[in-house]
Amino acid sequence: MKTTYTLREAQRGLSGLVRVAESGRVATITRHEKPVAHVISSDRLEALFETMELMADRDFMQAWKREQAGKTRYRPLTALDEA
Repeated sequence: MKTTYTLREAQRGLSGLVRVAESGRVATITRHEKPVAHVISSDRLEALFETMELMADRDFMQAWKREQAGKTRYRPLTALDEA
């Protein structure tokens, strides 16, 4: 399935761009052979926003870095009953 369209092709075939986006891929629109716009699915856009929100959360990023460094301690779920 094609994923790059000239502006003229995009104008004539918007439904094709939407199908590309719905399939989880990015449809790129070019003008004079340079990318000028991208069409992505609503689900993918929401995932990007969620990722950006998490990355802006300092506490989350510190916890994620600890996890990546192997410094996170895990306990069994049964430990919750003891608290």
